[in-house]
Amino acid sequence: MALTKISVRGARQHNLKNIDVEIPRNSLTVVTGLSGSGKSSLAFDTIYAEGQRRYVETLSAYARQFLDQMERPDVDAIDGLSPSISIEQKTTSRSPRSTVGTITEIYDYLRLLFASVGVPHCPKCGRAITRQSADQIVQRVMALTPEDRVMVMAPIVRGRKGEFKKEMEKLVQHGFTRARIDGELVNLEDEIQLDKRKNHTIEVVIDRLLVKPGIERRLEMSVGLAMKLAGGLVQVAVVGGEEKLYSERLACPDCGINVPQLEPRSFSFNSAYGACPECHGLGSKYDFDPAKVINDWSKPLLDGGLGPGSASQNLIHQLQLVAAAHSFDLATPVEQFSEKIQNLLFYGEAGRGGKTGFAGIFGYLKQGLEESTSEAYRDWLMDHMSATECPACHGRRLRPESLAVKVNGMSIADFTALPLTRALEMAKKIQLAGREALIAGRIVHEIIERLQFLTAVGLGYISLDRSAASLSGGEGQRIRLATQIGSKLRGVLYVLDEPSIGLHHRDNGRLLTALEDLRDLGNTVLVVEHDEETIRRADYVIDLGPGAGRHGGEMVAHGTPEQIMDTPRSLTGAYIAGRVQIEMRAQRRQPNGAAVTILGARENNLKSLDVTFPLGVMTVVTGVSGSGKSTLVNDILYRALAKKLYRSREEPGTHKAISGTEKIDKVIRIDQSPIGRTPRSNPATYTGVFAQIRDLYAMLPESRERGYKPGRFSFNVSGGRCEACQGEGQRRIEMNFLPDVYVLCEVCGGHRYNQETLAVKYKGYSIADLLESSISDALPILENIPQVRQKLQTLVDVGLGYIHLGQSAVTLSGGEAQRIKLARELSKRQTGKTLYLLDEPTTGLHFDDVKKLLDVLHRLTDLGNTIVIIEHNLDVIRNADWIIDLGPEGGDEGGRIVAQGTPEQVARNKKSYTGQALAGYFGRENGFRGKRKDSIA
Repeated sequence: MALTKISVRGARQHNLKNIDVEIPRNSLTVVTGLSGSGKSSLAFDTIYAEGQRRYVETLSAYARQFLDQMERPDVDAIDGLSPSISIEQKTTSRSPRSTVGTITEIYDYLRLLFASVGVPHCPKCGRAITRQSADQIVQRVMALTPEDRVMVMAPIVRGRKGEFKKEMEKLVQHGFTRARIDGELVNLEDEIQLDKRKNHTIEVVIDRLLVKPGIERRLEMSVGLAMKLAGGLVQVAVVGGEEKLYSERLACPDCGINVPQLEPRSFSFNSAYGACPECHGLGSKYDFDPAKVINDWSKPLLDGGLGPGSASQNLIHQLQLVAAAHSFDLATPVEQFSEKIQNLLFYGEAGRGGKTGFAGIFGYLKQGLEESTSEAYRDWLMDHMSATECPACHGRRLRPESLAVKVNGMSIADFTALPLTRALEMAKKIQLAGREALIAGRIVHEIIERLQFLTAVGLGYISLDRSAASLSGGEGQRIRLATQIGSKLRGVLYVLDEPSIGLHHRDNGRLLTALEDLRDLGNTVLVVEHDEETIRRADYVIDLGPGAGRHGGEMVAHGTPEQIMDTPRSLTGAYIAGRVQIEMRAQRRQPNGAAVTILGARENNLKSLDVTFPLGVMTVVTGVSGSGKSTLVNDILYRALAKKLYRSREEPGTHKAISGTEKIDKVIRIDQSPIGRTPRSNPATYTGVFAQIRDLYAMLPESRERGYKPGRFSFNVSGGRCEACQGEGQRRIEMNFLPDVYVLCEVCGGHRYNQETLAVKYKGYSIADLLESSISDALPILENIPQVRQKLQTLVDVGLGYIHLGQSAVTLSGGEAQRIKLARELSKRQTGKTLYLLDEPTTGLHFDDVKKLLDVLHRLTDLGNTIVIIEHNLDVIRNADWIIDLGPEGGDEGGRIVAQGTPEQVARNKKSYTGQALAGYFGRENGFRGKRKDSIA
């Protein structure tokens, strides 16, 4: 009998309350509920984790030695489980070397295509390159300055790992005595030991000659022998002068420029043979950015102003010396220093040595970056750097010789710069005949097929050269989803985490069709989602709740979408059925007359836009995916303001001018990047309450008796922490063939501290108990400390009362990280002249949490601040004071203003997809509220 359902019995992982769940197989099932109600605990930490554990059980004995450390989810039984694949938001690579092309493997096929059928051109004059004969090489050498000493060498090994003992023994047997190994001339008869783990280059010295008439015959024989040994390559080095690599295969007859034999690695920006020598394949050069290194410009450098380096006693001592030598006070807020003093602090003293030899904060951080052996610390430091375009390759990452190879008149960089819809058209136009069709026909077919899958999930607007780090969580998921559709697996359980993030309502249908295709192949698709349309189109819905954290973890409703809507206890059902809704404010705020205006915005696909952002109101920038929203708000508005206000290094996108900047004193971008990269970072440390909690514990009578200082209660330094896990509460097990697994420390049981420290209690709670409490539970415990109470209350206000005070930053979703940053901003003293930029803050939010978020955003705006939000959520859009709608399509067809005005005005615009969605929303509320006769720009 065929299995018809996945049955979960007694799930107790995290906050789940011993629930039993049945999921129909070969169906599209949505798990929904309030943020923190236990959706991810059920879908990922229980069902997927058990699937992964069972998969590892089938592996070799070597793999199974780790099994006792892969914890079994807290569940009684799971029956009917298939092999499971998770497509999460956090799995896309953040490396600057990863692009959409590399993570989809399309770039690997492109490298093969260009290496096999690409036509090389001269990077200097643009002519197609031909092969060079031995005669031509001899003529080139004879044209050198008379009396030059030259060495003719055969490069038999170029940048390969190994010891090459046999090759060198063979050379000695054939009478060769000298070679140049890794740039040094050596005698081949000596004992030569090469590190087999490093890349080496071995060039055999064939002959040494003086350039003069009469050596042609000898030179021709030497060149011929070198070609024979090195497969057509000859290296000619002028002693004390330049060197040239000649090839009997490829060279420009006019410029004499040689191109080495084309290989797939010639087009890899991760290989020395393909990467631009200036930027090493990054396409940009990285340096520390004042806007990122300075945490708060309104504070003194050593009192909360400086970010990285602020804990270094060495740097603090250097800063004190330089302040004394140049007569300025370090207690002055950073923004009040003159430009000269700021330059001194950032870049150090001009000239050699100066008064103190201070190399600057950036110099100190660079030294730390170069010397550090910790990958996590290096990553953290690189977060404080900004990229500027490489002057040599102009962001295209490759060597000039590689960029000059063309297929159908396009270089590999030209092809990867196209939006996927255009790239698909160009791939279909590639004409191959005869031998070329035999070699590359299959490669082109693979490229076309993968591009089709990506456009099918609504990603036609992105390009293959786009950095993976710049992708939203939803985009990263949809890329992996396209890869899975392409693999055509059957009988698999797919677990997805909000794949609709970043999608406009118009594009949602495509994504849902892709999920249905995956289901129709014979797979079970389990989606954690809040999107109304996804819930309505699901075959089965599981609604968890009724609250968040310890108030959640129960199954409130399950069944078809209609059954969920008919369940009185289901909050999700009430919102979808329309019984409960997010109310609009009775009256919209009016712009105060001041505005920031961008003129002539032309970056990426923007069509020379003039855009006005009114100040003192909440503006929402919307439009279909790929219409240019992020380019306008993040690349132009934010970077232009950051450059003016904070001297940021990041160059703003192309635009003519920006005006109105004098009306604001701060610009803050609240994005979804993690609040920390290691398990040590948590909401308590990020918001600053942890320092005050440690001070509180240090003041307790028990601590005073034992002589405990605040440092005793830190898990980052020795003393009070558990030394077995060094205060992390968990240990990382490197799995080699699978993602690393974190397991609880067996000494402290995840508490992070040693027993002596845990013995100190406040109101019956040790510091570990407090960190493990949810924020809403910790609030009454710490209510007598005003500063802590205010910060915790703000976290509860933004809907994060369910997360734990000490919850590891790596376990927080992008939406949760963004709201923690929002709460930190709310708890600061307001100037009323701040511009806040938010990118899709409703990510991961249930309808009820969106309501809370809107209350917080309205609070910030009512204080006189300006908020600019990129958003697709219709509840946020209709609550805006002003809308700027870009489009009409994504990619090349976007980049124009389709509509702008109040939500009611935009809703009347028939050309606007956002307007159409709003009209439907307003229609459900029986007509427009507060109709106005203003025209739409």
